[in-house]
Amino acid sequence: MKENEKDFADLVKQYKSSVYSVCYMFAKDADEADDLFQEVLINLWKGMAMFRHESKIGTWIWRVSFNTCISADRRRKRNKEVRLSMDIDLFESTDEDTRQIQMLHNRIHRLKPFDRAIVMLWLEGISYEEIGAIVGISVKNVSVRLVRIKEMLKQMSDRD
Repeated sequence: MKENEKDFADLVKQYKSSVYSVCYMFAKDADEADDLFQEVLINLWKGMAMFRHESKIGTWIWRVSFNTCISADRRRKRNKEVRLSMDIDLFESTDEDTRQIQMLHNRIHRLKPFDRAIVMLWLEGISYEEIGAIVGISVKNVSVRLVRIKEMLKQMSDRD
């Protein structure tokens, strides 16, 4: 295996759960999350040679992940597709923790992409400084936006 391929494989191994978390929050289902994950990996592979090491590699990976998912979200909204569904989930879990997680996911999914990115990074335990670097805003702006986002999430109804 060439050195670039090995470096990329190591990078994917280290950051795959973070990348998949971003994809999951922008996807409507598991298949779409998998497609987004593959698209992010392709963009990371293509962009590795252009990475200038001006930020941490993890910050760059977050940024590529969010930009890829936001672009895909915009494409999906422009090209509305009709999906067929049986409207039944045979594997639906009914335990309270799973319902709470699903409720939070549904509410976060209804946020604008930029706000969704900020709350996802915060939920991952990323510092305000690094969130600012990833999304391109000041630390103070991160703090203000998070307060507003949390309030929006509290005010959302599950029926909206």
